[in-house]
Amino acid sequence: MMFWLGVLVLVIGLLISIALHEVGHLLPAKRFGVKVSQYMVGFGKTLWSTRRGDTEYGFKAIPLGGYVRMVGMYPPARAVSEAGPGAAPTRKKFFSSVMEDARAEALSEVQPGEERRTFWALSVPKKLVVMFGGPFVNLVIAFVLLAVALMGIGLPQLTSTVGTVSQCVLPYDADRECASADPVAPATAAGLEPGDQVLSWGGTPVEDWADLQAAIRAGGAEPVDVEVSRGGEDLTVTVTPTMTDRPVVDAEGFVETDEAGNVVTAPAPFVGVAPEAALVRQPISAVPAVFGDALGQTFGIILTLPQRLVSIASSTFGGQERDPNVIGLIGVGRIAGEAAATDTDFGFAGNALLMLQILASLNLALFAFNMIPLLPLDGGHIAGALWEGARRRIARWRERPDPGPVDTVRLLPLTYVVFVVLIGMSLLLAIADIVDPISLTGG
Repeated sequence: MMFWLGVLVLVIGLLISIALHEVGHLLPAKRFGVKVSQYMVGFGKTLWSTRRGDTEYGFKAIPLGGYVRMVGMYPPARAVSEAGPGAAPTRKKFFSSVMEDARAEALSEVQPGEERRTFWALSVPKKLVVMFGGPFVNLVIAFVLLAVALMGIGLPQLTSTVGTVSQCVLPYDADRECASADPVAPATAAGLEPGDQVLSWGGTPVEDWADLQAAIRAGGAEPVDVEVSRGGEDLTVTVTPTMTDRPVVDAEGFVETDEAGNVVTAPAPFVGVAPEAALVRQPISAVPAVFGDALGQTFGIILTLPQRLVSIASSTFGGQERDPNVIGLIGVGRIAGEAAATDTDFGFAGNALLMLQILASLNLALFAFNMIPLLPLDGGHIAGALWEGARRRIARWRERPDPGPVDTVRLLPLTYVVFVVLIGMSLLLAIADIVDPISLTGG
């Protein structure tokens, strides 16, 4: 039951993200006077719609996207052929026919006197605002979701609260229970108990597990007074750490090894306590760094997407290990279901944190993917507007006539190719998610 509830939450979150993405296009387009004939969430057959003014608002049967239909996306053809008078007629090919049909359909929506209400009549800055509005909304959604997750729920961190207490001192690589001949662990000898919150170690205030580790290392094997909070009361115990050989850990938290692959060890003070993990709420100042890191990782995946898709094809049909960073909608739905159904150490808050992170990652992916400078993606329209602005500036520098808007209808052949590639990618990921699924539990 919880699994399907997680899937439902993901579907609703995805639909809301898509709907708001299209609102990001809709509002500036209407603000700049562009006539918008349709605002639709989904593709295929219309399930429900209503008309308000010039615009039909509705939902369609396949909830895998959405669109805002703006009048005049393709500009009229230039009146004079660039080939010049007397040029030999050109045979009308398939793509030429498709382009002209698309142009004719787009212009058929432009009523006499409404030329100023077309998309192609907008200035370059306004075109950029309209087309960037959708991805920008996804960026804002992702930031808000991460802020809620970090500030409202928190991130898993090792705290200064004692989670477990060792009963004896064992070598670091021992795989056995304590025996009667083993020396008693310093923490047990001092009377430390699970649930004790360490307030200070040898007079040094302790805020988290890193502070406690640093204080233990600094004190060596000397007896030290430790102040703890237990059951609402503060008390002090004396702990005498034992020096034992422990693995050497580098600055990034990895265990160091020598050339032969053996673990490097060194004498270190041993107490015999392990921390308790908890969700620690983060300050607002922590959100931009986490957001920036997540955005950078998302763009890194997008930039290496072709080779990642090749790898996924190899893992799906060749038995190799799958790249876990590229997942289709089926896989995302599976992970969302597992996130809701998994019994985390943090209860409902842990499940909510996972779901918020999934929805934030999904919106970051929508932003980054839509910024690819290829039609029919938003990035393709943004690239066209930038090229239009560059052409006009160059024409002014050369004191030549305004070249007019970029004729994006000429890019329809490439658009169809991109569309086919997107369908193929979606099918590949769907097959991979079924044949070789990614799971939170590793199964």
